[in-house]
Amino acid sequence: LATDGETATGSDTARAVTPANVKSYYSPIKRTINAQTGTTYTLVIGDAGAVVTCANSGSIALTIPPNSGVAFDTGTQVDIVNKGAGIITVTGGSGVTLNGVSTGGGALNAQWAAVSLVKIGTDEWVMLGAHAAVA
Repeated sequence: LATDGETATGSDTARAVTPANVKSYYSPIKRTINAQTGTTYTLVIGDAGAVVTCANSGSIALTIPPNSGVAFDTGTQVDIVNKGAGIITVTGGSGVTLNGVSTGGGALNAQWAAVSLVKIGTDEWVMLGAHAAVA
């Protein structure tokens, strides 16, 4: 069996690991929830891999910042959930292309609608999911 050190470094390709010595390296997926209640929000680096919830009765403008301001890794996913009655309009900031929508933005216009934003290039994102209207 591989030792804890070999498990940590991945240095041994011939030995097996036990659930006990691999437990600290593989934990159940636990997502951070970033609850927003205002009418504007710009993603921050801490939102990488997180779920951003928006709850407001009025319209909410959510912006994806350019890479020069917030350098998310390519492949980063951020999930957005509309907890409130207001419409969330997701748009790209200056120089950011948001794909999967027309005219550069998409709206979550129903309570509990959700989308995933995935960074696919330096300033290129795609929006997947329940965006029913185009901004």
